[in-house]
Amino acid sequence: MSELHKFLFEGLPVRGMLVRLTDSWREVLARRQSGEPFDPPVRQLLGEMAAAGVLMQANIKFNGAVVLQIFGDGPVKLAVSETTPDLGFRTTAKVVGDVPATDTGTLPLSEMVNLHGQGRCAVTLDPQDKLPGQQPYQGVVPLNGDNGQALTKLSDVLQQYMLKSEQLDTTIVLAADDNIAAGLLIQRLPLEGEGNLEGEGKTDQSEADEDFNRIATLAASLKREELLTLDAETILHRLFWEEKVLRFEPQEGSMGPRFQCTCSRERVGNMLRGLGKEEVDSVIEEQGRVDVGCDFCGVRYQFDSVDVSELFAQGPDHPPSSSNLQ
Repeated sequence: MSELHKFLFEGLPVRGMLVRLTDSWREVLARRQSGEPFDPPVRQLLGEMAAAGVLMQANIKFNGAVVLQIFGDGPVKLAVSETTPDLGFRTTAKVVGDVPATDTGTLPLSEMVNLHGQGRCAVTLDPQDKLPGQQPYQGVVPLNGDNGQALTKLSDVLQQYMLKSEQLDTTIVLAADDNIAAGLLIQRLPLEGEGNLEGEGKTDQSEADEDFNRIATLAASLKREELLTLDAETILHRLFWEEKVLRFEPQEGSMGPRFQCTCSRERVGNMLRGLGKEEVDSVIEEQGRVDVGCDFCGVRYQFDSVDVSELFAQGPDHPPSSSNLQ
């Protein structure tokens, strides 16, 4: 069962999270099998993005969708994951052209997305209950380091984003295959405020630096194979057996991360109304029906001439839904 583990280090301004997407991740891949399955490197990237999205949503506790996007000029034009406040997630990609062959199933971002150094990562916080005129917040960072060198791993890109957006040192380890998508996040907390459960956070900056660097180094030593094959209990014990780790009750089942798509026939209908009756009628005339598939979950929505007539008889045209299906 997919699960999220949160923990603190007693007496230290450091917190951590570990996510394991198992059944929910396999459901995502199974739904894709009926169409055009992604190549292994793309599946790995999407799994890491799904795990990262859950970690970021749980970390900031945002009342809205956290949307993570990677885009550039490689064969993977766009990869996206979306995570809701209740940890429901979905993910997909737009692939144009051939993804380079690899024996390992792994490719760096520079070969999939960032061929000429122009790739970007965008993190969008889309509020659930928007105020009039309120726009989603979006932060964008390049897929290159401060020295201009292309970053090869999604975790490196997200660490750069977290440092620039939240000004908090963060260590992220991600891994995914066709069975599991997993991630570990370790983050420094501000010295002022709730440094730990007793509120006795360290006040000496040098000591705090030493503590975080030690824990971050331990976290970064976690190997891909370990993250994919070991359970949460074993991982945390192997990494932090000398630390005093305060763990919260795991979030799983209906309270934990799970695949969840927000598409619906109603939202597709709103999108069609946004296109206008003339354009939709032209598709009906040419193909006999309108067939719209959701890239996230694979569900197909069909509208025949009667459906379209009812759709536009319901009232004036509406603008397209703010949540795209691709």
